[in-house]
Amino acid sequence: MSLLLVLAFLVGPPAMLLTVIGPPIRGWPTTDQLRAWLQQPLTEQTLTAGLAIGAWLIWLLVAYTVAVRIIIRLRATTAWLRRMPLPTPLQATASGVAGAAVFGVTTNTVTTTPPQPPQPLATGTAAFHDEIAPDDHRDQAVGEDGVTVAGGWLPRDVAEQVTAAAALVWLRRRRDYQPHPTHPNDTDLTPLPPTVTAVQAALADTPTTPPSDGTAALLEALPAGGVGLTGPGTLPVGRGLLVTAILAGQRHSPTSLIVTKATLAILLGPAAETLGRRLPLTIVDTVDEAAQLLQPAGSVAGEVIPGQRRGETSSGHGHRKIVLLNDHDGDEQQLKQLAETGNAAAVLVVFLGERPGGPNWHADSTGHLRDPHHPDMPSPRLCILDQTATTDLLTVIASPDPAPPHPASGGRPPLPYVGPPELPLPRQVTRHEPLRLSTAPRQRLRLRVLGDPQLLIDGEPLTIRRSAGLQVLVYLAVHPSGADTAQLTDAAWPGLPRHSLTGRLYTAVSDLRSTIRTASDLPVIDHSDDRYRLNPAHIDVDLWQLHTTIHHATTALAPATTAWRTVLDAYPADLAATRAWPWLDPHREATRRRIIDLCATLAAKEPDSHRALQLLEDGIRIDPYNADLHRLAGRALTALGRPEAAAELQLRHQQSLRRANIDGGNFDLISTTP
Repeated sequence: MSLLLVLAFLVGPPAMLLTVIGPPIRGWPTTDQLRAWLQQPLTEQTLTAGLAIGAWLIWLLVAYTVAVRIIIRLRATTAWLRRMPLPTPLQATASGVAGAAVFGVTTNTVTTTPPQPPQPLATGTAAFHDEIAPDDHRDQAVGEDGVTVAGGWLPRDVAEQVTAAAALVWLRRRRDYQPHPTHPNDTDLTPLPPTVTAVQAALADTPTTPPSDGTAALLEALPAGGVGLTGPGTLPVGRGLLVTAILAGQRHSPTSLIVTKATLAILLGPAAETLGRRLPLTIVDTVDEAAQLLQPAGSVAGEVIPGQRRGETSSGHGHRKIVLLNDHDGDEQQLKQLAETGNAAAVLVVFLGERPGGPNWHADSTGHLRDPHHPDMPSPRLCILDQTATTDLLTVIASPDPAPPHPASGGRPPLPYVGPPELPLPRQVTRHEPLRLSTAPRQRLRLRVLGDPQLLIDGEPLTIRRSAGLQVLVYLAVHPSGADTAQLTDAAWPGLPRHSLTGRLYTAVSDLRSTIRTASDLPVIDHSDDRYRLNPAHIDVDLWQLHTTIHHATTALAPATTAWRTVLDAYPADLAATRAWPWLDPHREATRRRIIDLCATLAAKEPDSHRALQLLEDGIRIDPYNADLHRLAGRALTALGRPEAAAELQLRHQQSLRRANIDGGNFDLISTTP
């Protein structure tokens, strides 16, 4: 469009001037014409000629500007082409051989299963369709109504509950970590499953709101008493109901879920046996067992029946129960009796398949439900998930399994360990070592990633327009040795195919470089051999300085209090504290642990008990959830003859854990180790 506008402006005015007025010059003026113009300069003819000359001059100025811009673009393109590495003859030959091999193999050798039409999933005599619309696999996006990830779609309230559960996993890891000076145990710093990080990334740059009760919308969408679901989206919707009910039950206590063993196997596949026993739900073998759990008269007053939460009986006000089963869990008479019992007890009974006596709704592959008898009614949309996405989401809720996984369980392999940021750092330029730059005047670039990430030029913050550009800066600060394209795209856009993200990354980096170039001509980001790296000669990073300060504090002979105060000054806040990017969590926690490791080490070496207590109290302010720091501080208070203060400290710690729902709250069964 811009090219068309430029061409129209370059061609339109000259054509109009030539048509209306004619050529700008018809020859030099004669002596008689000059004498007449001097005697009467302002005539209609002279004014017309003056306006025409002005219009032609404006057009020439525009044409000159366009020509200059084209020449600059051509020069830049030519320079880029000259710098572009070309393959050597050996590389070209190898690429040709690899291409021939790829196009010559049969479809049986492809490791990724190509898309297949939905097939019925058979179990006994039951058959279900398991299909999710292709649009829900293509990209990760967040809208007003929900979040799309690879493997399904989540309503906004369910996605917010997933992020809340993921945050509690990291809070539990903070609580359980035991500081150690020489051998810190960071084996629990594993990233959360891909679907969870994809949901976190989709909501990272959106306004945060407290998670709402997902079952409220669920109960409003479905008919009172229950419904049967048929159609290609039956199983994806069933998995969505499973995740929605469990998440809501963990966040909002008056909700419990009952599911038959056969239905759970259909929904989760091989992971049902190992994962099911770690989930906060009631698993029954038969429909009759489910019906007995719905009988309020079948339990003694005050008795907690299986599937109920502690402190709540079947007659508890507002307690909601959801029963999930398939239409082949029992005969028609048993299913009818269960449906009648559910109606009498105001329980939502969902059949994956035909419900005897109805109602039965059609579930399509996008999660929309439709009542065939009322086609004009609105079609509510429920959460839809495939088996992999469901297993990923349930991992952050399941209680830890102390037993090793069974080799035949078919579960996914453990997530790779992601350790702390690389400690070997590039040599930093300090204020005692002036920069040797040829630019004038001299400029200081400083990247601040502790707290709110900002790039400072001569102390003034530089506005970075793209969130991905800021992520690239912070990621490279956390990885001083650099990162390649795959690592950067996986961090900024988790869960999306890399081949569709290279252009996004190049756009973000190009815009970032252009923004920095407008304020400083220093090359901040080096790019060679598909690796991006911050240039330590042109930029200072507070995180690098922090690691250097920690190293000096652990090796220097200065007093413990002085060394600790220096570290505190270098650690004003957590790593990128204002950002919720999922890849940050392991690195943020690793950085915090190095601080409290040093705190515990210096406190253990401090001969003065009062100073040791002060060190531990500073560590508690840095990580108010860590239980071991509170234990050490309580022991120090007791040794100083202050047992009441020690008891008060432990009480405040327990209150902090309860306020965060870490202890005794609704997320009791969230795993601390995936």
